[in-house]
Amino acid sequence: MPDLTLVAEFDHQVTGVTVTNDGRTFVNFPRWTEDTAVSVAELMDDGQLRPYPDDDWNRWRNAKKGEVSPGDHWVCVQAVVADGESVWVLDPAAPATAHLVEGGPKLVEIDLGGDRVVRTIRFGEDVAPEGSYLNDVRFSPDGQWAYITDSGWRGALVVVDLADGSARRVLDGHPSTQPEDDVTVEIDGEPLRRPDGRGAVFAADSIALSNDGETLYWKALTGRTLYRVATSALRDAGLSADALADAVETVGQTEVTDGLWIHSSGRFFLTAVEKYAVIERDGDQETVAVQDDRLRWPDTMSEGPDGAVYVTASHIQDSPWFDPDADKAVPSALFRFDPD
Repeated sequence: MPDLTLVAEFDHQVTGVTVTNDGRTFVNFPRWTEDTAVSVAELMDDGQLRPYPDDDWNRWRNAKKGEVSPGDHWVCVQAVVADGESVWVLDPAAPATAHLVEGGPKLVEIDLGGDRVVRTIRFGEDVAPEGSYLNDVRFSPDGQWAYITDSGWRGALVVVDLADGSARRVLDGHPSTQPEDDVTVEIDGEPLRRPDGRGAVFAADSIALSNDGETLYWKALTGRTLYRVATSALRDAGLSADALADAVETVGQTEVTDGLWIHSSGRFFLTAVEKYAVIERDGDQETVAVQDDRLRWPDTMSEGPDGAVYVTASHIQDSPWFDPDADKAVPSALFRFDPD
């Protein structure tokens, strides 16, 4: 089993990580339980966080919503994904109490060469309604399409045509995008519950795209069933909802996962929240790729130019959501391992 190497520790909850082709590392910190000063940052070689793309984009604060516009500031970023010459930032804009901030949901492209925003795709209520939480995103190899999971109260997928910025909400309420009623997230053998007794319930969350761009995989966090569909069906706006539903395939049963990653080698990795691990799936067989108690809620994965896999530990079970005695600022960490 490979060693798990600590890359960085943070004072706040990290979720997303992405590593560019030339080795630059970016992370994000959603404003769930506190007004984090930095929402999106580049992790520098000395371990410092550089607000990205600049301080101004990071000026939003939950407590001062009226002072800056949500359309051109980070409200509650959930994912960062590098794609060739750009870094894309997914902002569901549902901070703190999880009420969506009007005008905030967006997908933003930042040019890596100039570190400047070059495009903002804003999502209206037809794509990101109240109660939604746009969670993670993958991009087609040709750069024409983006696919997003919505882990909010009514799970769905979102398909974005990057040529014109149009977006469609699909599989809204379909069983493949919903939490599974018979699944309870357990940590250290005990059900994970909020102080009022509610469990951890999250819809479509984990997402991965095959290296050829032809197959999309996803699953609900509160679920054990992995699904897939041909992206040709997702791209077909003329396909009826029933026809698209019929195209969805069940891959099999797996762990409670938060993140999926298909390696450049074709290997399929999943974060196993209850096992403090990253597992590898080969056909119907699953093996532990790396396991460590420091992986408290292994969340998002990315791949470095050397093939190393980076994974965030977001410590969700340690947050005030589930631990009423916890500080609002929840420390978290970023790790890496060499799958070979």
